[in-house]
Amino acid sequence: MTADASPVPALDRIRVGSAPDSWGVWFPDDDQQVPWRRFLDEVAEAGYEWIELGPYGYLPTDPARLAEETGRRGLTVSAGTVFTSLHRGPEVWDATWEHVSQVAELTRAMNAKHLVVIPSFWRDDKTAELIEPPTLTAEQWRHLSTGMERLGREVRERFGLDIVVHPHADTHIDTEENVARFLDATDSGLVNLCLDTGHYTYCGGDSVKLIETYGERIGYLHLKQVDPEILADVVENGVPFGPAVQRGVMCEPPGGVPELGPVLTAAQNLDVDLFAIVEQDMYPCPPDQPFPIAERTRRFLRSCGA
Repeated sequence: MTADASPVPALDRIRVGSAPDSWGVWFPDDDQQVPWRRFLDEVAEAGYEWIELGPYGYLPTDPARLAEETGRRGLTVSAGTVFTSLHRGPEVWDATWEHVSQVAELTRAMNAKHLVVIPSFWRDDKTAELIEPPTLTAEQWRHLSTGMERLGREVRERFGLDIVVHPHADTHIDTEENVARFLDATDSGLVNLCLDTGHYTYCGGDSVKLIETYGERIGYLHLKQVDPEILADVVENGVPFGPAVQRGVMCEPPGGVPELGPVLTAAQNLDVDLFAIVEQDMYPCPPDQPFPIAERTRRFLRSCGA
């Protein structure tokens, strides 16, 4: 270090991890994905201690077996993930709860405290076919907000977990306007946010601004960046999210936007403990591609103080 250089402040409230998504895993079982043992081996070797479960069924769903597999690699689970379509109204509740209960049970068994909730896509995630309108009616917004509050209450009462809702490209909770509308319509005691820096930027949002404006609602972070040149073409031509990922719209930091240093500093300034889980969407990808990227990303985040 030179005489005039100052050390990077330690981000001691941020716990960095990674997820199967950063290894190109989007589905419980897919022949284009790396086997789960390889993911666990490589995520540990890359220097991460925290992981998410990923799509339910990718990692072992028997708690004892999963605890043994993660424990011997020095890994701890931070959260499970569920997909929901609560904007469709009370008639989807039973099917939603069946899925949520499975994932929440395993998440609790792994001593994690968060359940990441992703709204359903309005495009098919494999074919990009339009499934339903991309804009919700007023009634659907009411279903979405009241359904998420009910989910937050039930998950906390039955499993002791907090839900964090994940704004996501090609879903109804995406842009700054829709994220603000969702937050303003829901109870902060029941529903908070998983801010994904890549998806929020993809949809035109400013992550630092969101943290500074709705700081008390930020319960969890996903770290990723987008390539601004590819994103500009995606937006101009209305490219669906899946094909956009195949073009490389989600890129390796620090080569994209937003800058992660200011995001992490803003999160640290909230003065609460937060998970910051690296998620670089890469489905599908060559099996040897994720590990070196994961190693470099971990080094970069250490250089930011995380």
